[in-house]
Amino acid sequence: MVLSSGERVRAAIAALMKLAGETQADLAVALGVSQAQVSRRQSGTAPWPLDDCDRVAAHYAIDVLDLLAGPTRACEGLSPTRRRTPQRQ
Repeated sequence: MVLSSGERVRAAIAALMKLAGETQADLAVALGVSQAQVSRRQSGTAPWPLDDCDRVAAHYAIDVLDLLAGPTRACEGLSPTRRRTPQRQ
């Protein structure tokens, strides 16, 4: 299955949020937008503007081209220090 560029960006952002242990609300604060805007963009009802893709990439300290390449490449670029550590019980 070939993903569209919008689907690829949404999947990459979802994977980065999960790997970093962040919520849509956390990402919204970092981008200076509302959680509702992030939700609409992640659901596909609104597109991710390229300027915001730049901001997302900067937030996760990855190259924007890695973000646009999809979840695997985006997550490979995420620094180990940004990754959520699992809670031990």
